[in-house]
Formats: sequence, C-alpha cells, structure tokens
Amino acid sequence: MHVHLRSPSLDLALTGNCAISSLIEQSGDIVWCCMPRFDGDPVFHALLGSASDPADGRLSVQLENTVRCEQAYVPGTAVVRTRLYDDAGQAIELTDFCPRFWHHGRMFRPAQIVRRVRPLQGHPRVRIAVRPRGEWGTRAPELTRGSNHLRYVLPGMTLRLNTSAPPTYIEAERWFSLHAPFSLILGPDETFEGGIDQTARDFEEQTTLHWQQWTRRLAVPLEWQEAVIRAAITLKLCQFEETGAIVAAMTTSLPEAPDSGRNWDYRFCWLRDAFFVVRALNSLSEVGTMEDYLRWLQDVVRGADGHVQPLYGIDLERQLTERIEAQLPGYRGMGPVRVGNQAFEHFQHDVYGNIVLGSSQAFHDHRLFRRADASDFAQLELVGERAFALHDQPDAGMWELRTRARVHTSSSLMCWAACDRLAKIAQVLQQPTRASLWRERADLIRARILGEAWNEQRQAFVESFGGQDLDASVLLMAEVGFLPASDPRFMSTVDALERTLCDGPFMRRYEGRDDFGKPETAFNVCAFWRVDALARTGRRAEARAAFESLLARRNHVGLLSEDLDPKTGELWGNFPQTYSMVGIINGAMQLSAPWADAV
Repeated sequence: MHVHLRSPSLDLALTGNCAISSLIEQSGDIVWCCMPRFDGDPVFHALLGSASDPADGRLSVQLENTVRCEQAYVPGTAVVRTRLYDDAGQAIELTDFCPRFWHHGRMFRPAQIVRRVRPLQGHPRVRIAVRPRGEWGTRAPELTRGSNHLRYVLPGMTLRLNTSAPPTYIEAERWFSLHAPFSLILGPDETFEGGIDQTARDFEEQTTLHWQQWTRRLAVPLEWQEAVIRAAITLKLCQFEETGAIVAAMTTSLPEAPDSGRNWDYRFCWLRDAFFVVRALNSLSEVGTMEDYLRWLQDVVRGADGHVQPLYGIDLERQLTERIEAQLPGYRGMGPVRVGNQAFEHFQHDVYGNIVLGSSQAFHDHRLFRRADASDFAQLELVGERAFALHDQPDAGMWELRTRARVHTSSSLMCWAACDRLAKIAQVLQQPTRASLWRERADLIRARILGEAWNEQRQAFVESFGGQDLDASVLLMAEVGFLPASDPRFMSTVDALERTLCDGPFMRRYEGRDDFGKPETAFNVCAFWRVDALARTGRRAEARAAFESLLARRNHVGLLSEDLDPKTGELWGNFPQTYSMVGIINGAMQLSAPWADAV
C-alpha cells in the first residue's frame, strides 16, 4: 500500500509520560517511539529510515488530498494537537499524548500512546497505517485481531491497538469517510476495560490537568515564559521516572552535521548533562526531578568502587557496548545507526564535580522530603577524593575525544567545583575540620588552573593545561563560581572565544581538530553559555539579542536539537537535546526583567 512520505526533518513534536515518548512529524506521523522504555527497540523508527518499505516504522492517520497542516502543544502540557486540511476545505484534528496522572495514590504512566481523531469540517476521507517493527526495523509483526483491537506480535513484545475505528480498515490501510471521532490506544497486550473513546477522553483530560498543574507550580521568569515552560516540560519528559535517570536526548544517530559520521546514541544518562538539567529545573523551583535523580545517582556512587563512568543506562547498566545496526539507512540516509555508546569506557574526570554539584542542593534545601545528611556527605567525600586525585590527570574531556587524552581545563574546573561545594556542605553540617580540608584542596586546584590553563599568547584560558586551542567549555568558569565574571582574564577569554568560535550568535565547541576533523556545525549549548557570559560581564543588550536569535532557531513547537548549521539555521544532532533546552531556561532566568517591574 502506497503511503505519501516526505523527507525527514527535525520539525518534530515530543510527547511522553516519563516512561516512554514519541516524536511526531508536522503531518501527524509518529516516526520515533522506543518500547518499553526510552532506550528500547524503536517500534516506530521511520526517523532513521527503513530496512525495506519507507512507510514501515511509523503510525499515521492520513487525510486524503492534504494541502496544509498545523501543529501545536496544548499550552502548558505535553499534549500535541495536529490539524490537517484538504483541498476542499475539509479538516481533521489529531490529539496525541502518553497518559500521565495520579491514580490510586501513584503516578499512572503506562507504556502507551493515545491518539484521538475528530473531524473538524466536512466528511473527510482518512487512512490509518500502523506499522510497528521489531529488532531495529528487520522484523514485521504477526498480526492478529479481535472485535475492537489488533495485536502486533513482535520479538519479545506484543503491542495491542485498541480502537473505535474499524479494525478491518486499519488492517487493510483502506481509505474511509470520517463521520465521527475515533480513538487509537496502543500499548501492552493487556485486556482493555471500559469504552475506548470514553477512556481516551478521560485519559486526555486527566493528563492535560496533570501537566497544567505541574506547570502552574513553576517559578518562571517574567519574560519568555512560553519558551521556559516548553523547555521545562521537555526536560521533565527526559527523566525515566521509575529509576530517576535522565537521558541526554530521546534519539540515537541523528548526525551532528550532514554526512559527518558523528552519529551517537544519546538514550542514556550522562552525569554531566543530568546535573545541568537538575540545576535548570531547580532554578524554576521544580525540585521533584532532582529528588528522583538523586535516588539513581546515589546508587551509581555506591556501586562505583572508585571509578565513576561518565554515563550509565537508565537502570544503572554499566556495559553500554556500541554496535552498528546496518539495516537502517539512518536519518536522510546518513548512517551509521549506532546503538550503545563507547563513552562508557572513557575516563572523564569532570564527572566527579558533576556528582557533587548535582547533589549539593539537597544539603541546603529545606523543602525536600529527605534532606541529605552526614552519611550522604561521607559518601560524597569519597567522590571528592577522586576529584582531588585526578584534577591534573589526562582524560577524554567533556567532548569525549576517542583517540586523545589531555589534562582538560573543563575537567579540572569541575574537580575544583567538587572540592569547593564539599567545603560549603561541611560548613552547613558544622564540620569545620572537613570544611577547612576541602577549602584547602579547592584552593590548590584553583591555583593550578590559573597557572597552567591560561595562555598568555592567546590571552585566554585554553582547552588544556599548557595547550593552545580555545574551547567554549571554559565559559563555565563564571557559572560555577570559579572566577567572578568581572575578572579581566575571564573577560579576555570571552573576547577570544567570540573572535575564534562564533558565527554570529552561534558558537562551535572548539577550534582544534578531533577524531572526525573540525566541527562543521554550532553546538547550541555553547551559544547559551556565551549568552550567560555576556550577561555576567555587563553586556546585557548583546546577550538579549543573541538569546532572541537562538530562540528564533527553535522548531515550530519550541524544541531544539544538539547542533545547528549557522548558514542555513537547520537543526542537526540528537533531539530534543537536554543541554540545549537547559540553555533556554538559564538564559531566560539570567536576562529576564524582574516580576517587580510588572506587578
């Protein structure tokens, strides 16, 4: 059966429930969804192409003779509405969400996709195509059916589609006239109780209310509220709530640049990225994400035996062996498609700072159900010992270079942050001897960075001790409190980075060559780091202009990927990228006028 397709892009909307998620094209096609969790087999994989028929690996409700589509979120929620219009003025509306709400005293978040479809004008003709695949696109399901459902039997998993649409038309992918609303509920192969349309309607109402109540509690800035709310919901969706882990992105193998081979699997929890997510949401007074994440992080630390990996699986898996799934051609045919990530083998010493920074608020925040105590501090000190021991040792760095090790400034900076925060925690716990010890160690690391990361010729802090190349990660010096933004060395570094790494408001990660040559695209979070640095150094008008330019590059529903082509403005890299969405929140919080100016 022929299904009309268009070239993939990152004009996608995300919906989810902190257990699963899906990415939806502007046409309404679901083109990415992993089951039974974020890092699972993509039952809908069309974003990365197909092993055979290009229509495989997607769920679509098509309108005959479509000429126009519109897509937007229900404000303050993760519910997506898509409207399709045909050449006769007829129209339908698709409503997509994954159920999430409190039920019987616990969060109800099944591995389930719900789509409600209703006619808006006329009696349009539609066609439903549901084509899940297994084992990375290589296995078509065995299809069985009941009176109001279809079962898709895949290796290791069976999906059940409960529907009020005619199952015969869905199975045959037949065009039919739409006279009344219908619902599709796709999830585990479990007996369905209650009416399908009534259940879908109730789930939508309760899910909408849940997100609106969650959003209502955010302490948003006066300006850019919609952008901040969308970023916050997106970050929350990236948490696998059952364990607390936060994935860096929902996808794998979306290339950082066209045909670059820079294709990586981001469906794991990097301790670095997760810290920045937690910090951004904390700034909005959303501390529940941090509390869930710290449960997971404490298990990482206690099971680490000293060395801590830069990333783990969402259920604490240590082995994330990287392999290539050659049967899928990749995004726009730009393979390879990688599953797993070799970076789990790396030594990245900034990880110890990220653990301490991610944990530190729990010692100071009186709102938490469980504040961290002296026993937690003792565990965290073991992390600090590693930070101090490794602050001047070579590693792969935060950019995860696979073939080169240096003493990276950003890694040493985060080791300093670990010792600095431990000193502050010890003061809160009234342990002056320990506070003095950690302050002394922080001062030693600080002196080492100031002496060895500064390059007199470049008049800037550089990417490694004794190095020459510039690197945007040193902009974090002001954000983590290593130097005041007014320090002449920091201000000079900002100037040098702008001259070398910026394309207008956009910024590349570094100037040196890496394992794949020189980066071609801008790295979105680096541009947001620059915004923060400009604001801190008093260049607020420039910071606001750059921030507005970055917001203008979000897609149609306010989401950003990892990378961006400065020439075309096109988004590249895994999507949606938590780092980039964090930048939206941090920039708005830094630059917004105070509420007192308005109220």
